[in-house]
Amino acid sequence: MTFLDLRTATLGHEHIAHDHGHHQLILATRGTTELSIEGQGGCITGSRGCLIPSGRHHDYRGDGRNRTFVLDIPADSLPALRDGDEIERLFDRPRFFGVPPRLNRLAASLMRQLELCPALHSEIAALLLRALYLHLESEPLSATIEGLAAPGISERLDLTRLDAWIDHHLADEIRVERLAALCALSAGHFHACFRELTGMTPLAYVQRRRLDHARTLIMHSALSLGHIASLVGFRDQGSFSRAYRRCFDVSPSAERRAN
Repeated sequence: MTFLDLRTATLGHEHIAHDHGHHQLILATRGTTELSIEGQGGCITGSRGCLIPSGRHHDYRGDGRNRTFVLDIPADSLPALRDGDEIERLFDRPRFFGVPPRLNRLAASLMRQLELCPALHSEIAALLLRALYLHLESEPLSATIEGLAAPGISERLDLTRLDAWIDHHLADEIRVERLAALCALSAGHFHACFRELTGMTPLAYVQRRRLDHARTLIMHSALSLGHIASLVGFRDQGSFSRAYRRCFDVSPSAERRAN
């Protein structure tokens, strides 16, 4: 393995279980991957990443639509790495952490740079790791990092079930009250727990899933943009195009022409 081995991947539906002798950071810019570490699990999304220490058994299954950063960090390389001691502490236990929009946008930008300049993967990896370290240092631990052994929010909010329900109803109006009912919580409590867990409001999360699904259809189908807009719950193509551009910094039509 090279020093700071960074790669992009689209994780498929195949269930994979393994462990390895290096630390691993997993971030996604879109889509969902179900992941569990030694029986404790959750989801990797654009708003939730994961740190896996070396030697920890884990298994995962993607949705086939995700775009994922996987960073492998040999444990013996950390002494030579800037902030190596601090980064080592990031991997003192398995954990999920919230990814705010600014970090997600940085990851998406770095992903594009990696695809354009793969020879710079070590430099891009170092920048990504530094950005994550600064993010986690700047946020209160309780608000940013969810240790896998911690009970509470992740047990009440089954993101896998919520994601499946949302994806099945993308063409419909989705209300916070209905999502809260799926978790047997009041709307207010659900909203607070959801934001703490994912770093996003429920409606912002739903909007992102609509747009992620739309992006897949734009890239891999011949459906018209108006039809795609209706399939993912937008009233008209104009509002869909504006939301798409805000999210991905490119219009739906330009995205289709580029693929």
